[in-house]
Amino acid sequence: MRSILMILFAHPTKHSRAFPTRPIYHRTSQFTTANNRKELYAPTARMAMPTWNDRYASSDYMYGTQPNDFLESIANDPRYLHPSSKILSIGEGEGRNAVHLGKLGHFVTGVDASSVGIEKARKLASEHGVTNAIFEVADLSQYDFGIEKWDAIVSIFCHLPPQLRRQVYRQIVDALKPGGTLILEAYTPKQLEYKTGGPPVADMMCTLEGLREEFGHGGWIDFVIGEEKERSVMEGNLHTGLAHVVQVVGRKKPL
Repeated sequence: MRSILMILFAHPTKHSRAFPTRPIYHRTSQFTTANNRKELYAPTARMAMPTWNDRYASSDYMYGTQPNDFLESIANDPRYLHPSSKILSIGEGEGRNAVHLGKLGHFVTGVDASSVGIEKARKLASEHGVTNAIFEVADLSQYDFGIEKWDAIVSIFCHLPPQLRRQVYRQIVDALKPGGTLILEAYTPKQLEYKTGGPPVADMMCTLEGLREEFGHGGWIDFVIGEEKERSVMEGNLHTGLAHVVQVVGRKKPL
């Protein structure tokens, strides 16, 4: 999502590393001014968090209630998600993607830094009769992803500062079960030319080459799908135009 951004993270085990606490960062949109957008990425929860809680306080779902198009196409393909998969969705926002996956019969945990967004996610799940999706307020720099815990991990427009992003991606590799699936869509730096959403700085965006490098942790992730492309992103009130994205489906290699 627009400048998607999230927030959580992990405990050390013999299979994972201990990382220092990182500052909390948050998202922005094409409707914020340049100065405000920079402030939204300031490394303090005090500055960023109230802004997103205030925005999510609207009765509208800022990114709509329909799932991301790329996620929807992958979720409907049995080559990538087995029935009743256990799925983690980071930067879940107001719940649209987790609710969709729950409706397909998967068991989903959606995490986001915004308490208001998470409450709206729970409300959306209730309205759709989805009982197999749970939602947690979480800081990605502190969140325990677990070890070989998830059949799939979803990251849709979850844009992070480079140091935190590398930390999160290493933990994603560790947290996927052997054969597990990574589903990711993000804006590329070229998105700055489109001005239809996303973070205000290129280093918070992703490239296919960069993702291959950052998920190359031990050579454990094979990219089954990996491409940069121009596409129309129509998601609620904040993603409503032509954009430049990178899309990835990765598979963790079996032991």
